[in-house]
Amino acid sequence: MDQQFRIAILGASGYTGAELVRLIANHPGMTISALTADRRAGQTMASVFPHLRHLDLPVLTTIEEVDFGSVDLVFCALPHATTQQVISKLPGSLKTVDLSADFRLRDTSVYAEWYGHEHLAPELQKEAVYGLTEFYREDIKAARLVAGTGCNAATGMYAILPLLKAGVIDPENIIINLATGVSGAGRSPKEGMLHSEVSEGFRPYNVAKHRHMAEFDQEFSRAAGRDVRVTFVPHLLPQNRGILATVYVRGEADPIHAALSDTYHEEKLITVLPQGEVPATQHVRGSNQVHIGVVADRRPGWTMVFSTLDNLMKGASGQAMQNANLMLGLPETMGLTAAPLFP
Repeated sequence: MDQQFRIAILGASGYTGAELVRLIANHPGMTISALTADRRAGQTMASVFPHLRHLDLPVLTTIEEVDFGSVDLVFCALPHATTQQVISKLPGSLKTVDLSADFRLRDTSVYAEWYGHEHLAPELQKEAVYGLTEFYREDIKAARLVAGTGCNAATGMYAILPLLKAGVIDPENIIINLATGVSGAGRSPKEGMLHSEVSEGFRPYNVAKHRHMAEFDQEFSRAAGRDVRVTFVPHLLPQNRGILATVYVRGEADPIHAALSDTYHEEKLITVLPQGEVPATQHVRGSNQVHIGVVADRRPGWTMVFSTLDNLMKGASGQAMQNANLMLGLPETMGLTAAPLFP
């Protein structure tokens, strides 16, 4: 491409920041103008992520050192609760894709309830567009600020939103059992994420209080046109990448499979498997793909829906790139069609 959009990544020393660098390195319409990591300012990306040492990248700087006048779009890959103030100080015309939780919830009082502090940029929240691309792409095209979804939330929503919209399941009976890899917890050191704490084990976490439930409440209620509350239990997998949700719903398998197939039949990044087949995390690893499966339960009137994606790609950086493409007027899947890594 002749035109190269100039990109800044704020928080480039985390997993999602590194994934964005990897994607942009092979993107024909984007080039990296600035990379920030306040605690690592002055270092090279090669010293932080040796797997990126073959790339010619800017040295890491502080956010204050970035010339935002020479940037077309910003990816904000900063920790939760810090992004609101950072984005509020950026130029008002600058397109921004936020990968944190700071702008996902439209109601700032709900945000305060789930995150334990008042929203620090309520005026910005009013213009933020929820970044579940396939359901909000027209809004995203015109947006200045897009809020990326939670990775767990996206996995569950791809399976359930079409079913609520089509009215083929009972909104009162939805149970989501979900398992996710440890990279979803970020790169900061945490005792519970040590290899010896995670390997050879499998455990639920944040039971009945996981913050992605607020996104489920918001999006499921909107899709159904009524209040919807689901049972959601996340589990930690002893692997680096990948999320797989097993969803139990009341409804017949044939219309459920038909609703999913009708919704996604033109989507290049979402595949509905033949009825009776189930997806696996290793079949989407390293890609921006989603695989969805439907299996009839042995109990009449109940169905199991399975959804899997890579939490660092379709659950975070890949989704962010998909949204950025739309915001910049580029083909939506540009730079995102690489096949999954296997084995």
